[in-house]
Amino acid sequence: MKIVVIGGSGLIGSKVVENLRARGHEVVAASPASGVDTMTGKGLKEALQDARVVVDVANSPSFEDQAVLAFFETSGRNLFAAEKAAGVAHHVALSVVGTDRLAQSGYFRAKIAQEKLIRESGVPYTIVQSTQFFEFLGGIAKACANESTVHLSDAYIQPIASGDVASAVADRAVEAPVNDVVEIAGPEKSRLSDLMQRYFKATGDARTVIADASALYFGALLAADTLLPGAQAHLGTVNFDAWFQQSQSQTQAPH
Repeated sequence: MKIVVIGGSGLIGSKVVENLRARGHEVVAASPASGVDTMTGKGLKEALQDARVVVDVANSPSFEDQAVLAFFETSGRNLFAAEKAAGVAHHVALSVVGTDRLAQSGYFRAKIAQEKLIRESGVPYTIVQSTQFFEFLGGIAKACANESTVHLSDAYIQPIASGDVASAVADRAVEAPVNDVVEIAGPEKSRLSDLMQRYFKATGDARTVIADASALYFGALLAADTLLPGAQAHLGTVNFDAWFQQSQSQTQAPH
């Protein structure tokens, strides 16, 4: 079966491509680097020819409110026009658990718009909403003010390893569309502030995390359960300690 992975060269996309190829599928890793640009529509017709499934794991290059909204809306419209013309039978998209509860954030307003486009596209679909990736912790750490203490929300988080995300997305790509949302999450729940303190300790970062219920998360105030999945979520197998050990091994491995 031919499957096109939009964002196929990224963190999740490259793993989805590898996973699906290992299962024997014909997989196109589509990205601007390969000549496929969803923002302009360039290369979409050619990439989607004879495709049965499209997996969209692309993310906006900018998180600025207007730029990210324009990315998801423009890309979505171009993608669905090409999918309908090609007769694509299943659209699988990666989104975020709690998106509909985070409308204070410009980024999540853009994700809400993306999900609306998917539901109204007329193409059979599956939206895979994932909790935050463990790999995202480094980005949060870099975004924190470089002072001795860091204020972070004490809301709960249930992060997942990128490999588990890719496996779940690949599973959905070869199954029938559900025309609904499927949630995936990691195996352990902890407070964001506590997890970041563990990450700081593991990476030798001397900063101290202060749990602050009023601290914003990408512009949004979090309730205790905003980022948590529902009871029916599919859980990955890799916890923080296992992920960190794997990530260190990969970093230290000779190239």
